[in-house]
Formats: sequence, C-alpha cells, structure tokens
Amino acid sequence: MKRRPRALIGGLTALRQAFDDVRFGPQKTLNLRDTLPTAAAAQARTESWLRQKQVDRAGEVLIVTGRGNQSEGGVPVVREAVQRLLLVLRRRGVVSSHGEHTPGSFIVTLAPVQSLWESPRRKRGRGVAEPMSAPPSLDDLDADTRSRLRDLAIRSLEGLGIKDTDAFVRDEMLRQFSAIAASIGERPDRETRLAAAVRAALDQHE
Repeated sequence: MKRRPRALIGGLTALRQAFDDVRFGPQKTLNLRDTLPTAAAAQARTESWLRQKQVDRAGEVLIVTGRGNQSEGGVPVVREAVQRLLLVLRRRGVVSSHGEHTPGSFIVTLAPVQSLWESPRRKRGRGVAEPMSAPPSLDDLDADTRSRLRDLAIRSLEGLGIKDTDAFVRDEMLRQFSAIAASIGERPDRETRLAAAVRAALDQHE
C-alpha cells in the first residue's frame, strides 16, 4: 500500500482547517490542544464553555483536544476526559449529540435550553437523581426575568394541554427555574447566566 506524500497530507490538513474555520470560526471553537491542560482542567473548562454556548444557542460547536501525541506514553488523556464529559452532559440535557470530527477533535450539537429540565439528571450513571440546588427566590429576580419566567411557565403548561394555567403557574415557574439554577451551579456570574438561560428558553418556545 502506497503512502501519501507528506506534502499532500499537509495540504489536506490545511484544507480541512480552512473548512473548519469557515464552518465554526473562533466563537464556536474550543481549542484545548494549544494549552495542554490536565484532564480535570480540560473537563472544567469544556463544561463551562458548553453550558455558555447552550445558552447562546450556538447549535453546533467544535472542541479540539489533540491526539495526545505530547502526553506521557502517547495516551490521549484530554481527549478521553472530554469524551467522558460529553456523555455525562448528554444525560444532563446540555449536549444533544457528539461525534469524532478528526482523531483530535469532536463536533458537538448542543441541546435546547429546555432540555435542562426535560432530561433526567443522573448521578454517576446509576439512575439516581441528583439533588437540585435551591434557586434564588423568585421575589429576588428582577422584574424582566420574573416576567419572562412566568411567560415560559405559561407556555410550558399550555403545551401540556392545561388551560387553567393560573392555578399552576407559580409551581411551574419554580420547577423550571430550579432546573436551570441546578444546571448552572454556583458561579460568580450566576444571576446573569440564569437570566440569559430563561431568555433563551423562552425564545425557543416561540
């Protein structure tokens, strides 16, 4: 079997990179290969980035992990860590699907924001529901976010065929907001991200 000339391989790599730049661009590309993070750091950075991109409704994104050629023993530690994380985030309603783009990268399709509460949250893959963190009081929300959350709850109830939404709307607001808050976790910019997630979920109902 004949080997391809190095010049041809290099040309194909450059061509693929050019297509990726057009398809994804810097806003939809997470490059872990250049920073050589640990497995734990790669997972933390990837999860935070994907959750933000989900709220931004990025749709399809690219994660570059590298092949692990510079890792000890040539083991693709970062790639394997990210792949494990993607499986977890799929169960948690962040990722809709993912697949290998190249031996050193993944294409990830993000789930709609409402998948955060529609998908069962599991602990360690054993079917045990994770406890949700308590969301901020609805009364502490700014008026705009509270109004959007109410609209979101009403549309969700109407989608279930419930006509008398007034009797259930506050409980539905709390249910949906609890799920959103649990997915975001405790972060310095938590309030901003909560408001953005509510806006994104409402837009996706339209």
